[in-house]
Amino acid sequence: MAPVQARTQALTTIERAGEEEGSSEAIAVGYEDTQQVSLTQHGQSVQWDERVVVVRSLQLAQTQQAALHERLAKAQAELAQLNQPEHKRGKKVLREVSEVREVAEAIVHRYRVEGLLDVQYHERVVSERPVRGYGERAAGTRVEREISLSVQVKTEAVAQAEFCLGWHVYVTNQPAEQLSLEQAVLAYRDEYLIERGFGRLKGYPLSVSPLQLTSEPRVKGLLRLLSLGLRVLCLLEYQVRQQLAEQQLALAGLYAGNPKRATRRPTGEALLKAFKGLHLTALRQHAHTVYHVTPLSALQERILALLGFPSVLYSTLALHSDELIFKMSEP
Repeated sequence: MAPVQARTQALTTIERAGEEEGSSEAIAVGYEDTQQVSLTQHGQSVQWDERVVVVRSLQLAQTQQAALHERLAKAQAELAQLNQPEHKRGKKVLREVSEVREVAEAIVHRYRVEGLLDVQYHERVVSERPVRGYGERAAGTRVEREISLSVQVKTEAVAQAEFCLGWHVYVTNQPAEQLSLEQAVLAYRDEYLIERGFGRLKGYPLSVSPLQLTSEPRVKGLLRLLSLGLRVLCLLEYQVRQQLAEQQLALAGLYAGNPKRATRRPTGEALLKAFKGLHLTALRQHAHTVYHVTPLSALQERILALLGFPSVLYSTLALHSDELIFKMSEP
């Protein structure tokens, strides 16, 4: 980042689409360089070029700067308290510069502001009084000192620290023709979507682990089946979010205990949970069976509409439940 500080390196601004149609917002600045990498394996040397993408996230830098200034303020306030001697029971009174320095350095270290504060220590003689000799103790003079300190923020050091905040380094071997700097940053920003999918596979509701299967074909079959479930879950979520974005609306009623809370980005799990409690009831009367399904709530009908399904699709289950049950019971 030295060329950036020296202002000899031009920075590219990375933008993404804003919430309003046709708008955009700057999310980062960065630049890239190329380095040659070599690897020797099994006696053979392999070389390739890597693009090193150095990017500063503007939002992350702003958040980290606020945290830095908060730590500085807390450290200054705690250091200032050392100038107010308190004679509390069990609390050591600091009478030497070395003792005050040790406590001050511990405060600076705890708040991670080393090198950002200029701490000066001052010693002042408060009183001197003679002390008589007693036994083997010789007569002398007792000197009482007052230790204080002054704290100033190192402006240049803080500016340097702020400049170093929010930076990331990405590495890729994709050529710029296939993956530009802007595309690389945006692709990395969306990486959490893939990681979230793996998290869903390993946790609720798919629960791929722990595996109790020992046959490799069965393990593959289970993973492929669960991956289909993951695709359906993602598609469900994407469809609802897309419809809400197009309609510029939010969906309320998904959060238990807070029915007025609305969101524009509901999760697939929350959408499925909204249908919990639906029942199919079969009443057998002699040779005739009557089926009944729980009526849909307004929220459930709203979700079906966002998915593009007519509400009558659900009500017809009661009319054709005997066929569904018969098919499900077939070997």
